[in-house]
Amino acid sequence: MMQYEHILIRYGELALKKRNRGEFETQLVRNIRKNLKGSFPNVQVERTFGRLYLSLHGEPYEKVAERLQNIFGIHSFSPVRFVEEFELEVIQKAALEVMLDANPAPRTFKVITKRPNKQFPHRSQEMNRHVGGYVLRNMPDLKVDVHNPDVELIVEIRTNGTFISCRTIKGAGGLPTGSGGKAMLMLSGGIDSPVAGWKTMRRGVRIEGVHFHSYPFTSERAKQKVVDLTRILSKYSGGMKLHIVPFTEIQTEIRKHCPEHYTITIMRRFMMRIAEKLAEKNGALAIATGESLGQVASQTMESMYTINHVIDTPVIRPLVAMDKEEIIEIAHKIGTYETSILPFEDCCTVFVPKSPVTKPKVDVAERCEVPLDIEKLVEDAVNNVESLWIDPAEPEVEHDFF
Repeated sequence: MMQYEHILIRYGELALKKRNRGEFETQLVRNIRKNLKGSFPNVQVERTFGRLYLSLHGEPYEKVAERLQNIFGIHSFSPVRFVEEFELEVIQKAALEVMLDANPAPRTFKVITKRPNKQFPHRSQEMNRHVGGYVLRNMPDLKVDVHNPDVELIVEIRTNGTFISCRTIKGAGGLPTGSGGKAMLMLSGGIDSPVAGWKTMRRGVRIEGVHFHSYPFTSERAKQKVVDLTRILSKYSGGMKLHIVPFTEIQTEIRKHCPEHYTITIMRRFMMRIAEKLAEKNGALAIATGESLGQVASQTMESMYTINHVIDTPVIRPLVAMDKEEIIEIAHKIGTYETSILPFEDCCTVFVPKSPVTKPKVDVAERCEVPLDIEKLVEDAVNNVESLWIDPAEPEVEHDFF
């Protein structure tokens, strides 16, 4: 394989942002640098109008490309051959080298020349003919197809040289993480909440995880499972904070004083109160959850309404209209599924009533909470939160089931 020294990065919907486009581009550049800095210190980001180029300076293209595929805001990218000379013959030979490196070998192609450097003597259509003709003469099995080619050979002639590429790798899409504010993600350890976190980040929102831990009802291995899930999600943001909330006392008090069929509803109301307090402390403007409408008793419309009634902070539910198969498919795609199905219970599954209420009423929930010192329980939980910074470079823990 050819040793590439540059990567061309293309935006997706960033290109539609008009007046705010510069802010989104700046955030994307910041995220790329953050994701590459520790592992690939020699990579430089070069920003030009409408696109970005990475200069690798000897860093391995394949490893950098793997990292780029996890950065939101990148629609696609291409390994690029760069030539400083502006001679036609040099550009033709470089274009042929790029085409010969294509894998699998294409049967059809078209040349697309872009000429930001208007001082270059040949116009775009002329270059299409000059370069395309040279490639055809040296690759006799290749044919031109201007409508549906196997590859597009892109020749971009800029003031500092010519960039040539023919391979396009799909990126994560979406908007750059951090361009849409911050939300607290309710991270349970199941399949749904990590997917919700991924989808929320994909819309430009930076997230911090909130996990409710009820030791000794839930084990330290259950806690480690959530740390591992956070680490997987952090690969898409370059790092992520996780807040572990002590929830044992609250669950014990709920179980002691509240009717069994309302315990899940009351528990979720406490979680929302605590998440809102953490959002206020950490500058977040929303709470994200993995709720999918009708999936379990606490995710009916009535339950969501009654649970939400205790907070004013907006709740983001990116999975609300998705079915389980769709969610599992994304979990496989982003690498969280195998960790999510590890058999360690979280606090939501420890005290599940036999017949949880599916249509709870706000006034009934409020009466159930009368024996509880809500303010003190919430304050104690928030004051004793354990906050961790999760670095994607750290290895995941191997779990022992025996």
